[in-house]
Amino acid sequence: MAANPCPWADLNPQMRAFHDHEWGEPVADAGILFEYLVLHSFQIGFDFPVVLKRREAFRELLANFEPERLARFGPDDVEELLHNPRILRNRRKLEATVQNARAWLQLRQELGGDLGLLRFFYGFVGGQPLDNQRTAANPPPLSTPASEALSKELKRRGFMMTGPATCYNLMQTAGLVNDHLLSCPRHAECRQLAATFGLAPGT
Repeated sequence: MAANPCPWADLNPQMRAFHDHEWGEPVADAGILFEYLVLHSFQIGFDFPVVLKRREAFRELLANFEPERLARFGPDDVEELLHNPRILRNRRKLEATVQNARAWLQLRQELGGDLGLLRFFYGFVGGQPLDNQRTAANPPPLSTPASEALSKELKRRGFMMTGPATCYNLMQTAGLVNDHLLSCPRHAECRQLAATFGLAPGT
């Protein structure tokens, strides 16, 4: 890839790979969206590299980020995880992950499946990824009215650890918004992906 990526991309090779191959690409898989939700809920109070380097441990210990399995975790499972140094050991975040899996399944049922879930989240950006035209003089904010609205709705539906900043991190990672700098080669790539993005009609 050409030079001049977003400045944070060169913090370490893992962040560069995340920047180059995931961040900002419009997500069309509800399972990936849930994984990002879990990861960003653990980000609260940390820089994202701290979470990202534990991603595979989270995947192994949190049931491959499968909400159906996570929703069945009980207090004993949480207690066991609290003794595992491979992940960020925080009781509130672990309990929130279990609760969010349950809320996710309930929301999916109410909306008629994964497609309904995707439409729900993209509805907060008008149904199509937003190109925010970021520059050094116009950097991404910590939150936006859209992320505040998403946060409010998720909390109303029983989600935890989903404040406006966490929701905006999710929107950035999942490509609901394109916050790559205009000078970053990934901006044009994600803009092109957004131009062809569409959610198939429901059956």
